[in-house]
Parts: sequence; structure tokens; C-alpha cells
Amino acid sequence: MTNRAGRTGTLNEELLRKAATLQEALPYLRRFAGEVFVIKYGGHAMGDDTLAKAFAENIVLLKQVGIHPVIVHGGGPQIGRMLERLKIHSQFVDGLRVTDRETVDIVEMVLSGSINKQIVSAIQLAGGMAIGLSGKDGALIQARKLTRSKADPDSNIERILDLGFVGEPRHINPDIFNAIDLDAVIPVIAPIGVGKNGETFNINADSAAGAIASALGAAKLIMLTDVAGVLDKDGQLLPVLTPRDVLVLRGEGVITGGMIPKIETCLDAVRNGVGAATILDGRVENVILLETFTEHGVGTMIRRDDPADGEGG
Repeated sequence: MTNRAGRTGTLNEELLRKAATLQEALPYLRRFAGEVFVIKYGGHAMGDDTLAKAFAENIVLLKQVGIHPVIVHGGGPQIGRMLERLKIHSQFVDGLRVTDRETVDIVEMVLSGSINKQIVSAIQLAGGMAIGLSGKDGALIQARKLTRSKADPDSNIERILDLGFVGEPRHINPDIFNAIDLDAVIPVIAPIGVGKNGETFNINADSAAGAIASALGAAKLIMLTDVAGVLDKDGQLLPVLTPRDVLVLRGEGVITGGMIPKIETCLDAVRNGVGAATILDGRVENVILLETFTEHGVGTMIRRDDPADGEGG
């Protein structure tokens, strides 16, 4: 026979915890109502069915409480698998995929096609209304060719590297956001840009998300990654960084490798008026809700040097 009193006691404890969680969220629900969050979605979170489902549900919850999420997604592993299937060789320079004309067609097909529509479908299955966009739609992401230089190891002379149709955002056209109702619709954007002469450019999703966040004056830029955030020299998470902190950490060799361009994107965003930029571990279920609606948040937040700016959940 079930011990009703014991069961009720356990149930009450669970309900109290849930009530306390909602109470903790209340200031952030008020603070962010009506604000835009630009969320870069990529990495392991995209490849795991459970995490992908939780991501879609998190996005719909943000929308339900009055926040306007704008999703910018990557898709490097999926592009790589398609190129392998088609027996198209892919070369990388400093982490960037060299993209010739044949490759950029595949990149656009994968990003603007299958991946974009999978994310749209997942959000709609979770109860939201999503619309898939390419950066080419409405000339949303106007791009230019990305140039990189590298010192020759023998002569130490800098030489320009040709990355093909790899681009960087030149201008974000906000008209498309004015044309759709952000109060109702969740945009899901593939990071494909259009050049001045109609060329198609493959753009890094982090860069695209940062540029869109800046153009929209977003309250938050959220970067989902495959790491917990920025770690100190002892491997401990650094919860908050300012531009001054970043300068010191780079000088000490703490911030290195692939984290450098992510940090630079975040710094550019906050310099351009984004409230705060946060690097989160996309491998953690419901990480967006934990960051947004809890007092201490998770991951690493990059904010302006003024402590009055960009604080909080």
C-alpha cells in the first residue's frame, strides 16, 4: 500500500523546488521581455537528438515569455560528410574550409537546405513558428571575400591566401526583420552571404551571428560551443570577462587557438551595442534556460568594461 503521507512530502519538496526556480527566473523574465537574443547554434548540440529537441523547446519557451530569439546555425560536420559522399576533396587553412565554386554549391545546399529545415521543423514540432532563411534572402548578409595572410616559413614574407568563396559580413540588411513579425516568428538563418556581384559566400556562423546581433542591437549574443566556456590556466571556468580581462589573458597565453576568434566576435558585438555575449556549453541540456533565467548563469559572459553594463542572467 502506498504511503500517501511520504509521497505527498516528496511531492511537496519537488513543487517547492520548482516554485523557487520560477521565482528566481522572474526578474529575468521582466528584464528580457521584448528583447532580441541572437543564438549561434552548432557543434555537438546539433548532432545529438536529445540535445536538439531540448534546444528547440528552449527556443520556444524564450518566445513564449516574450523574448525574440534569432537563430544562426552552422553545419561544418554535415558539410564535410556530404563532400566525402560526393568525393570532393576539402582543404582547411587556419580552421577555414577553402571553398571553390563546386564546394560553395554544396555548402549552400547543406546549410540552406537540409540543416536549416531540420531546425525549423524541430522548433515547429516544439510548438513554435519558425521560418528558414538564407543570408542571401533579402540580401540579409551582404558579404565580401575574406582574405588571410600567412608568413612563409623560409623567407618570413607575408603571402595572401586564396580561400575561394569564403566570405565575411560586410553589411547586415535589417529590412527583412522589419518585414517579418518577430513577435510571432522565429527566424532560422543559414550563414550564406551574397557579394556585390551576386556571388555566393560561405560565412563562419560565429561571425554571421555576431554581425546580426550587432545590427539588431540584441540584448544577448549566445554562442553554443563544445566547451564549458573560457577556462583559466588551472582549467577553472571564468564566468565573466571584460575587454581588459581578455587582453590580459591573451597576453598570458590562456586564450588560444579556436577560442580566439570566438572571443573576438563577442568583443566586437559588445563594442557595437550588444548587451552581453555568452559562450555556453551546448552539450548541456537546457543550457540556454540555465544561462538566461538563473542568478549566476553558466558559461562565460563577455560584457563591456563598465560593470553597470551587461550584468545578470
